[in-house]
Amino acid sequence: MMQHLIVLPVVLPLVAGILLLFQRQGMVRFKRIISVGATAVLLLVSIALLSRAAGGEITYYALGDWQPPFGIVLVVDRLSALMVLLTAILALGAAVFACAGEDERGSNFHGLFQWQLMGINGAFLTGDLFNLFVFFEVLLLASYALLLHGGGKARIQAGVHYVVLNLAGSSLFLIAVGILYGATGTLNMADMAIRLADLPAERQGLVTAGALMLLVVFGLKAAILPLYFWLPRAYAAAPAPVAALFAIMTKVGIYAILRVYSLIFGETAVELTALEQPWVWWLGLATLVVAGISILAARDLRLLVAYLVLVSIGTLLAGIGMRNPDATSALLYYLIHTTLVTGGLFLLAEMIGLQRGKAGTRLVKGRPMQQGGWLAGLFFIGAIAVAGLPPLSGAVGKALMLGAVEGYQQYWLWPILLLVSLTSLIALSRAGSTLFWRSHRGGKGGNSLPRSQWLGTAGLLSAAPLMVVLGGPISDYTRATAEQLATPELMTNALLPDAGETP
Repeated sequence: MMQHLIVLPVVLPLVAGILLLFQRQGMVRFKRIISVGATAVLLLVSIALLSRAAGGEITYYALGDWQPPFGIVLVVDRLSALMVLLTAILALGAAVFACAGEDERGSNFHGLFQWQLMGINGAFLTGDLFNLFVFFEVLLLASYALLLHGGGKARIQAGVHYVVLNLAGSSLFLIAVGILYGATGTLNMADMAIRLADLPAERQGLVTAGALMLLVVFGLKAAILPLYFWLPRAYAAAPAPVAALFAIMTKVGIYAILRVYSLIFGETAVELTALEQPWVWWLGLATLVVAGISILAARDLRLLVAYLVLVSIGTLLAGIGMRNPDATSALLYYLIHTTLVTGGLFLLAEMIGLQRGKAGTRLVKGRPMQQGGWLAGLFFIGAIAVAGLPPLSGAVGKALMLGAVEGYQQYWLWPILLLVSLTSLIALSRAGSTLFWRSHRGGKGGNSLPRSQWLGTAGLLSAAPLMVVLGGPISDYTRATAEQLATPELMTNALLPDAGETP
């Protein structure tokens, strides 16, 4: 039975999505129960997978019993189990928040929400490049519709840019997969890692071209400079629970870079080892700098949070560019923190906008909020966490990142990361004072916010203190995950034991 748990993160949202899309209109309560219930069950399944992967065992599920490298496989190791659990936690908070009424502003919200979870989980679990492409397409198709949920000019404009860029990225992805298949004769990632060890010299150019094309695709998904410009407007325009779920979307790109380049282009790839490292390092720092400057120009709370997502992307990419286990462990801790906290901030921005009336989330004077004290408390926690101030998880994550940097890289990362943290603090302080202090005189506006909105938002933002309380176990897990990634032969031996001890 435990073996079949591996496929449930894909099958469960698939079945739930079919049930939810069966009836387009009405049955609101039924749809909410199915959606939240399926997401809660997904959370339990992901906890079971994490506890299984925590021992270091790498397991796989061969669909149709076609064994690798010939069949479709779903693989669970420490990294994939962590990402599936993170997705489930974020999705549960977003789904609960949406039940306050956001799901009624358009049709098929919960069905599309579940299918996006299917695509995200599939991307984290798949063991071959072609099915990584397939699951990318599944999650993108659902995200196109979710971005436009509720309609509006801003969402349509952002949606057009988002769709066009991702269609171009998908085409490039397919071309890159074709090149790598032609050069190596396989698409299974573990098998490709083995074959690269004995790659003929005349094919190295092709593989290098395919690998760099994949890096462009993953960089587009992760919103790396100069491919980031679609993200701020799209995330700011999206419905709040969709924007919160989108906080994991960029991490799919981060995951793909970690997975593909640590496994396929690891130490056994000879001359192709770490070919992505200089690109990821320097472009990650550039993304960090541009995002840090852009934060100061944001005049809307949603846009500010979107640029904070870009700050996190730059930080994570810089961590990948360090290419050492300590840095990988640090970036995984920081990835958990930033995904949950920025997701919670998108939900909080919606709550603030509802209480401010016409002013919405624009950083201008507005009427006092009826529940301003509670909202200010949540904003204070989120701002401290995302800016990286003690004693919350953002400070721990950034301290781990700074402690992991070695050699010449520390002269670049230390000043840039600290200065960007300062600009984030300035922008968040200005936003907080404008939203909660600089108010027009008069009666408080807005109705009391639904309980489900408070529950979803507080649940995600509570990750900031909880990650400090549970810092030891989380750090131990991320350290073990980094060591597993740094030893790609563990993956190749688990999936292809007949290939020998050395890939």
